[in-house]
Amino acid sequence: MRVTGNYFADQFVSTVNGLSARQQKLQNEISTGQRISAPEDDPAAVQRTLNLQADQQAVTQYASNISTLQDRATTSFNAIKSVKTVSDRAGEIATMSDGTRSPDELQAYATEVTQLIKQTVQTMNTKDGDSYIFGGTQTSQPPYVIATDANGNVTSVTYQGNTGVADKPIADGTTVAVDVPGSNTTGTGQQGVITDSRTGADFFNHLISLQNHLLAGDTASIASTDTPALGKDENNIISQISNNGAIQTQLETAQTANTQQATSLTQQVSTQADADITDTIVQLNQAQYAYQAALQSGAGIMQKSLLDYLP
Repeated sequence: MRVTGNYFADQFVSTVNGLSARQQKLQNEISTGQRISAPEDDPAAVQRTLNLQADQQAVTQYASNISTLQDRATTSFNAIKSVKTVSDRAGEIATMSDGTRSPDELQAYATEVTQLIKQTVQTMNTKDGDSYIFGGTQTSQPPYVIATDANGNVTSVTYQGNTGVADKPIADGTTVAVDVPGSNTTGTGQQGVITDSRTGADFFNHLISLQNHLLAGDTASIASTDTPALGKDENNIISQISNNGAIQTQLETAQTANTQQATSLTQQVSTQADADITDTIVQLNQAQYAYQAALQSGAGIMQKSLLDYLP
């Protein structure tokens, strides 16, 4: 086979360039900590890394949703606890308002109940940021509107929300709704905090009834009608507190699982894309040795002349 005069020179240049590129790649891996700088470095690993990074983005969004829901659930819980405090006091007033109380005492109780109603309306119009939390999916306006007479007594409390609730995904295939409507008379869906046809709860109307019976001095109706009705309201509120606690527990569990998954995905991405620094340094030393050896060998070959081969 005939070998051209430039063959050895071309091969030498190609070998040296290849070794130089190898050194540069290894040096880049050491400096960045990444073994993949271009798709062609390892196409299969690149695809796996992209899939893992997509999973990481989803997990990050789930974490954000969980945090948002936890804050909202806490706000809701505190509000419902405040309503429970009002319920407790209303029950005490109803129990104490018997035939032994004077008209003045009953009037004082009526005034207190009126204030309790107004306090509860304010509580049920609680906002989380710019969003009302007890109006169902109608979050842009106060759920409850109160009306009073010339004497300041409450005549009605009107619900202007709906029964819908929004949910958010907290994991793959899992969504959670932490909001509860203030009122639900449909017989289905999320249980209403103040009014629910399934439990007989109708807290505002029951409080207004108690207020009016106190103003009228009608202790018999308080005992026969208001006290049992307020008991239904109390049971409904206790159920709301229990449900909120269960949701918060679910969110805590989801948060723990999310954190573990995020850690696992980070480790998997690292396995696919990160360089093994110790091994890469060894490979760089080998590449540098081969590069120097090639230079020395090439220099020796290029310096020889045909006269070296004459007898």
